[in-house]
Order: sequence, then C-alpha cells, then structure tokens
Amino acid sequence: MGDKEFYSKPFVVLCWLIAAVGGLMFGYDIGISGGVTAMDDFLLKFFPTVYAKKKLAKENNYCKFNDQRVQLFTSSLYLAALIATFFASKVCSKFGRKRTMLVASCFMLAGVILNAAASNLVMLIIGRILLGCGVGFGNESVPLFLSEIAPVKYRGAVNILFQLYVTIGILCANIVNYFAAELHPWGWRLALGLAGVPALMLLLGTFVIPETPTSLIEQGYLDKGRVVLEKIRRTKNVDDEYNQIVNASQFAIQIKSPFKKLAQPSSRPPLVIGILMQVFQQFTGINAIMFYAPVLFQTVGFRNDASLLSAVIIGLVNVFSTLVSIKTVDKFGRRALLLQACCQMFITQTIIGVILTIKLKATGSLGRGEAILVVLLVCLYVMSFAWSWGPLGWLIPSETFPLETRTTGFAFAVSSNMLFTFIIAQAFLSMLCHLQAGIFFFFAAWILVMGLFVIFFLPETKNVPIDDVIERVWKQHWFWKKYMDCDDDDIGQHYANSSKQDHV
Repeated sequence: MGDKEFYSKPFVVLCWLIAAVGGLMFGYDIGISGGVTAMDDFLLKFFPTVYAKKKLAKENNYCKFNDQRVQLFTSSLYLAALIATFFASKVCSKFGRKRTMLVASCFMLAGVILNAAASNLVMLIIGRILLGCGVGFGNESVPLFLSEIAPVKYRGAVNILFQLYVTIGILCANIVNYFAAELHPWGWRLALGLAGVPALMLLLGTFVIPETPTSLIEQGYLDKGRVVLEKIRRTKNVDDEYNQIVNASQFAIQIKSPFKKLAQPSSRPPLVIGILMQVFQQFTGINAIMFYAPVLFQTVGFRNDASLLSAVIIGLVNVFSTLVSIKTVDKFGRRALLLQACCQMFITQTIIGVILTIKLKATGSLGRGEAILVVLLVCLYVMSFAWSWGPLGWLIPSETFPLETRTTGFAFAVSSNMLFTFIIAQAFLSMLCHLQAGIFFFFAAWILVMGLFVIFFLPETKNVPIDDVIERVWKQHWFWKKYMDCDDDDIGQHYANSSKQDHV
C-alpha cells in the first residue's frame, strides 16, 4: 500500500466533522422546543389554556408558562433517550459506532416527520419520543467514535467537535425560531421540520466515514482494524497503538457481562466520574436556560420577538466560546477549564438572582437597562459553560472507561445526562414559578459543589492514551487508586504489560 492510497488529511478531518453532526441533531432539539412553546400559533393549537394564561396581563411573571403538558412536550424526548441509550450501547458494541449513528439518524427522521405533521398532542409526543431514541443512539455513539478515532494529542479538541455542533444546532434553532414565529399559522411546523436536515446529513455521512479501529478490532476484524488505523493516522508506524488496542480488546472479550464488571470496585472510578459529570452538567442550569431562553426573556420583560433575538445572541456566544475550548483543552487540560468556569458561572448566576429578587416582582417587568444587564450576565454564564462543562461533560466519560466497559459505562453516563435533562426540563417552569428568582441561587449552590468535586476527585486526562487510563490515571489518583486493587488483580498487570507509549 503506497502513501498515495492513505486517507488524505482533509478526508480524516471530514470524518470528524461528519460524525459530529450527531451533536447538531441534539443541539437543534435542545434549542427548538423553547422557541416553539413561545409561539402563539403552537400554543393555540396544542395548549389553548396556556395561551389564554399567557395573554392575561396580570398573570404572574414567573408562573404563566407553568403547565405540565408543555413541559412534557420538551422533556419526553429526554426520557425516551434515557431508555434508548442502553439499547444503543448493545448495538454500539456488537455492530459498531458507525451503524449506531445510522440507526440514530433513522429514528430522528421518523420523529421529525411526525412532529412537523402533528395534528394532535399524541402525534407530537410520539414524534418527540422517536427523536429521543435518535438522541440516545447518537449521543452514545458519536463521542465514542470521536475519542477512538482521534490522535491522543488532539483527542480533546476532536471530541469537543460534538459539543461545538450541539451549540451550532442550538444557534440554528434560535435563528429558525426567530423567523418562524412570524410565519402564521405554520411557522412552528417549519421549525420542527427543519430538524430533519442534520438527521439526513448524518444518515448520508455514515456511508462515507470508516468504522473506528477499536470497534473493528473489538468485533474481531484485526487486519481491517489495522488498515483503518494506518489510514486515519496516515502512517504505517502504528504498532504501539495497534498493540494497545488489541491487548485491550483481548481482555474485553474475557468480560462476559459488562454490567457485572461495572458493579465491581475497580470500575467505580470512571463510572462515578462519568455519571457525576452528567449530573453536574445539568445542574449548572444550562439546559434550563437553553430550553426556555425565549420564555425566560419574556419573563424579564422582553417582547416575544426581542426575547427570541436575545436567544440568538446567546446561541452565538455559545458557539464561539466552544471554539475556545477546542483551542485550549489539550493545552491547559480539563481541570483548569472546569475550575475557571465554576468561578464565572457562580458569580453570574448569583448576580442574576440578586437583580431579579430586587427588581422583578410577580407582575410588571424589569427596566430596559436591567433587562439588558440580565442578558449580558446570561451571555457570560453561557460563555463559561461552553468552554468547560458543556464539552468536557461528554469528553471525560468517553476517554476514561477501559475498552471492556466502554460502551456500557458510557451508556450509564449518557443515560444519566438524559435523566437529569428530563428532570430539569420537566421541573424548570414549575421551579421558576415556586422559587422565582431563587432558582438562580439554587443552580449557583450546585456550581459551588461542582468546583469542590473537581478540586478533590477529578483526575487530569490530558495526553493520556485512551487504552492506558487504568495505569496512568486511576492507579495514580490519591482517592481512586484504592479501588483499583479491590478486585481482578490481573487488570492492572494486563494494562501494565500493554504499551506505555502514546498514540501516534
């Protein structure tokens, strides 16, 4: 095989970009629901009582959108994704990351068709459930694909492409909502239907990208796995990385029940970290902001069109701040970005809470200057999240599980994300109604807890080969190392005998 037969560098980068489209699907679904539920035509058709409450001039600022059915429209997707994730982990292990992404795109397309054509609430909810299945399969496979196909020194940046696409999806959804709100009475159908664009992009893209070498080797295709590894690294000098993957794969084959393996003490460090990263990501309050940004800005006194425009501005901040993470995560490491963001998010959430407590009562609105200040503070908050807990919430769990529990362990992480996304989505409007401005203090308290968690319990994984995490991460950490010798003493020895050299 001559060098001219190797994949070109642009093609390898294209593979990363195509796979990350799964994040575009997820992001669009996060962003579109809040804008659609703020559209009068949508509310009038599916939630007429909410529409009537919204139009009451004296309605409580914090409670006018508090309706469990509206929240179910948003949150049903995440409950479906939670359940689908565990099926996705099986498909991911048995059939590969690439085919799992194909299944994700098919679910998404089916859900989009039902949503855009919905004539009643049942069709709407079933469509959201199908979208949730697509999100479950996509969020399980895409971060794993990116982490496994990326060179170790760029793994953070490549994996964060998923979150970058999430932010682009949210931005696109906000822009679509802004213009679709003026298209009466079918603008909401256009907004929901355009979710089919990224789904179709991923569907077609799966016929272009290769399967990851790790997945091929795990399935027994050793020669094909090496060929693909040589192509994506654009060199034949892949012995160290190939042997490391083969060793991990051979050990993984001996594990008959990944779920049972995850229950053992030696699996506890990555499992606990993976789940807590997802829980903390949601309790920053970010999805509450993203889901309901238009609703939130109406609450603080913006008109409907102005609130949607403010959400577009936040979407732009989100995208460009994620680019900062791509540039810095492999330079400064994961912990530094997380800790800096905790400080910035804590300060902004607290100040927003103080302003709303003092200035926004149950009726009336903020002054223009105060409302603009709230938007600026929300932008600063989103900025810090976008270069830290947003992308790293997906990156860290995808790079810390050993191969024998990687898809199953990551499924627990993804399902935890979906569970707490569901909880926040279902509860946020009710929390806003009952806690009012105190909801920002609620999230600020969680951010303080997250910072302490990073300081004491989160190891640094920068520049650590993905199949060498046991020796170089868990067995070196002051707290987690005690779990590594509690069972299966051959694990440490197995990985110790694997190549210690970094991936090319």
